[in-house]
Amino acid sequence: MPLDPALADRIAASVAHGFAEQVAHTQALVRFGSTRGAEHAIQDFVLGAFRARGYATERFAIDAAAIAGHPGGARVADGHSEAPIVAGLHRPRGAGGRSLILQAHVDVVPPGPLDLWTHPPFDPVIDGDWLYGRGAADMKAGHAANLFALDALRRIGLQPAAAVTILSVVEEESTGNGALAAHLHGYRADAVLIPEPMDEALVRANTGVLWFTVEVRGRPVHVRAMGAGANAIDATYRVIGALRELEGRWNADRAGRPHFSDVAHPINLNVGRIEGGDWNSSVPAWCRVGCRIALYPGTRAADAAAEVEAAVAAFARADPFLADAPPRVTFDGFFAEGYVLEPGSEAEGVLAAAHRRATGAELTGIMAPCYLDTRVHALYEQVPALCYGPASENIHGFDERVSLRSVQRITTAMALFVAEWCGTERLEAGG
Repeated sequence: MPLDPALADRIAASVAHGFAEQVAHTQALVRFGSTRGAEHAIQDFVLGAFRARGYATERFAIDAAAIAGHPGGARVADGHSEAPIVAGLHRPRGAGGRSLILQAHVDVVPPGPLDLWTHPPFDPVIDGDWLYGRGAADMKAGHAANLFALDALRRIGLQPAAAVTILSVVEEESTGNGALAAHLHGYRADAVLIPEPMDEALVRANTGVLWFTVEVRGRPVHVRAMGAGANAIDATYRVIGALRELEGRWNADRAGRPHFSDVAHPINLNVGRIEGGDWNSSVPAWCRVGCRIALYPGTRAADAAAEVEAAVAAFARADPFLADAPPRVTFDGFFAEGYVLEPGSEAEGVLAAAHRRATGAELTGIMAPCYLDTRVHALYEQVPALCYGPASENIHGFDERVSLRSVQRITTAMALFVAEWCGTERLEAGG
């Protein structure tokens, strides 16, 4: 049943009333330098915020063995986060409404050279409508919105009439293993909402992602006899060229793929890290590059990985040096498949109505050529997995920022969505 207009107005006013506190909470989250492996402190803070509101809580470690046994699991390699997953659990008095998972990640990508930031990356500065800081957009504003959408209901004496689980995960930026760990731990709901920064649009389709490292070995000699050696760094550049050809073939295969056929370059290969050599005057004996490449929904990660290995091997066989020293390819991060959100679900209809009421505009759909944790719920639980969040700029870049007006709009839409999807009941005494 559509939400009563008077109740919708009260919810919107409640979001506005609590928004200054929401912004302060978002700033508190940004102050944690929660790069990969350094998320323990922020997860303690999140656990405290859940408990302060009276939610039952759970904290658990990622089960590496369970991850290894799942086709969507990424290798738990050196550097993998050991921080816990944190859950806040709302359980209603009755059994009405439809259940919901609200999920967000706390891990952020490295800030890079600090001198390229206008403000220190973990000093959340507000300038006009923009909140600056690493993770402010991706996705601590959404993390706070999950909590404060529920707070908006509590402020007017209401709570969801169905079970709501708030999940705070890690490893979203590296493997996706945090969301998968929560799935393997048994969390389920009738729908999932993840407020990643999507410019107030709904993700209709999402690419899968592979992370891999290519290692090339050379033959070191003094540079005066360079022609007698084999330069591993030079050889690595040639391998990158072969990977670019694979990227080109995959992009050429976009014809006839809904959500992708009209996009000029949906499959992106990124060479994100390179290291090699030991001495400026020695021909380098080794070089490693860390890469990321996307894959279309419906493509198995294992099949895409096999194509990457085959492309490198085929090029090596034809290369005078690499034929005798084949590169080694290791998959050491994302091993994730993409998904398509089929239209027409009740959850999407409820979100579209909530978005319309909160923004005055129709909800639009986009293709996201990146990794999203919604893939876990869409592929392995087959429930409506809605990725929808605020407008932002420069995510993963310098001077990352999120629009506060947009955050308030999407928080309003989220609170309205929760109220209609889950239904409402009077807040429990003492809650």
